[in-house]
Amino acid sequence: MGSFWFYVFLLFSALLLFLSVNQMFRLNLWGFTPVDNSYLYYMLAFSLSLVFIYFPATSSAPRDRLPWYDVGLALITVVINIYLGIMGMDMISFGWEYTAPWLPTIFSVILWALVLEAVRRASDLSMMIFCVVFSAYPLFAEVLPSVFQGQSYDFLTTARLHSLGMNSILGIPLFTVCTLLIGFMVFGVILAGTGGGVFFFTIAQSVLGTARGGAAKIGIVGSCLFGMLSGSTVSNVLTIGSMTIPAMKRTGFAPHYAAAIESCASAGGPIMPPVMGAAAFVMASFLNIPYGAVALAALIPALLYYLGLFIQVDGYAAKTGLKGLPREELPRFWTTLKGGWPYFFVIVVLCYFLLTLRREALAPFYASGVLLVIAMLKKETRLTWKTLVNILVDSGKVLSQLIAILAAAGLIVGGLSVTGVALSFSREIVVAVGNNTLLILIFGALTSFVLGLGMTTTACYIFLAIVMVPALVKLGIDQMAAHLFVFYWGALSELTPPVALCVAAACGIAGSEFMKTGWTAMRLGAVKYIVPFFFVYAPALLLHGTPWKIFEATLFSVVGIIIAGSALEGYLVGIGELKNFVGRMILLGGGLLIAFPERVTTIIGLVIVGIVIGFEVLLKRKKAVTLTPE
Repeated sequence: MGSFWFYVFLLFSALLLFLSVNQMFRLNLWGFTPVDNSYLYYMLAFSLSLVFIYFPATSSAPRDRLPWYDVGLALITVVINIYLGIMGMDMISFGWEYTAPWLPTIFSVILWALVLEAVRRASDLSMMIFCVVFSAYPLFAEVLPSVFQGQSYDFLTTARLHSLGMNSILGIPLFTVCTLLIGFMVFGVILAGTGGGVFFFTIAQSVLGTARGGAAKIGIVGSCLFGMLSGSTVSNVLTIGSMTIPAMKRTGFAPHYAAAIESCASAGGPIMPPVMGAAAFVMASFLNIPYGAVALAALIPALLYYLGLFIQVDGYAAKTGLKGLPREELPRFWTTLKGGWPYFFVIVVLCYFLLTLRREALAPFYASGVLLVIAMLKKETRLTWKTLVNILVDSGKVLSQLIAILAAAGLIVGGLSVTGVALSFSREIVVAVGNNTLLILIFGALTSFVLGLGMTTTACYIFLAIVMVPALVKLGIDQMAAHLFVFYWGALSELTPPVALCVAAACGIAGSEFMKTGWTAMRLGAVKYIVPFFFVYAPALLLHGTPWKIFEATLFSVVGIIIAGSALEGYLVGIGELKNFVGRMILLGGGLLIAFPERVTTIIGLVIVGIVIGFEVLLKRKKAVTLTPE
């Protein structure tokens, strides 16, 4: 990218921020407050054009200059979307999605193609193919058999429905990112740009550095703290992992194990409140509830996930005799906290606006403003022009990629909704499984997992929220639990080969083998596979219920996950190493039964665990007596 296009990139990034701030705060600067569809078109104008400027068309495309075809695509994107934005009110008044003048009709076809090409560059070819198939679905829905059959439309009507209506490209996914999520993405960029990642790593060092396996525990806590505010995964690995993985290797962790730990720790970011990931904000829009309600519901399952990871890491360190880092190499807690208090203060500000004032869209902007002001007051964190430019560029990259992906995800929503297939599909699933809740959960989990391998987490969730969640809800499953269930399982591709983006990023830092690291990450992140079943059967884990039910469900889940994590790693605190594989598997089953939110299974699990632990204690005493010299 030449210097001219770099300045264009800066300008378009600044325009994206200006549009979002002006719209959400209703500033009406220069009398400019467009209607919703016009606002979305203006956001598309600058975000999709940034995709064509920043992301090359092919791996062999020149990097030192912008090819003519990218220049053409960027200009066409700006012209078409600004025109449609100007005509936004006419579009609503005259129902252009069904009948429109020839020019907007032609533009609707071109915009459809531009969105598909943008998602290919911003995501990958498999995501684009998925969007092509489902966006073209209305063209042949009538000729498909049974449950897949729906209403068909001709090509131009389909293009208008996608590009000019409010249920496809301009649908819930894009509306959510442009009216709610955009501030959180910018906040994450500012947090990293002002040293947030380094601070959270340092504070975790000061607290856990001397513990056994301290380097790994630092990675877990540091990645959790950074991830819960950035809502990112791969960037979390690259930010925190670049510090934690070398430290883990230096203290004795195998490269593949160090990479797997960081992968799991970073993969928890999108499920950890208060920020979480893009899918959580879309979920709030689908459920028509405040985002704060989603964040609160997700809290206990996220903590259970990190608990399981922490237990396994501690067991590994105990088995292998890994020590912590020397105290003289570690920062002092109070000194670190004194220097980094602004980050904790910003968390308080963010949570206050989210949970108390319920100003979800504005909360991250206020938090970002507070963080920038504090950073300017401190000499060591004072922002330079270079830092501000980097923040602006990074914001443009993040927003353009996310908007491209969610605009394309809107095509999936549009294709399924205009044909009516979404409702019929969920209805047929319910008929097929009868009233068997477990069967439909297993089917939903497998579907979510498979789709997650070829799609981004957010796009996968959006698809399943339309076709799968209604079926789950019809069987009496709590609505929040149903949405979080498919979200969790769709997100597992972050850890699971062959995709495993977190694992791939961590392997690059650790220099480890991808598949070996991936299987290790699956074991360490096992709680993420099982917790969704727990909160479906016990919505109390989502804070839905009386205080006693919430306490009871959480208590036994904690106990069960501690036992299960210990069995997976082969080490139980107070007992020591568990060398009998059969005994470990029985202990694992007992732990899962304890955690399963049903009293009979909990009691059975407690009995099983008690027997196994008693047997292990007797064996160790017998061994100790045998080894004691007379």
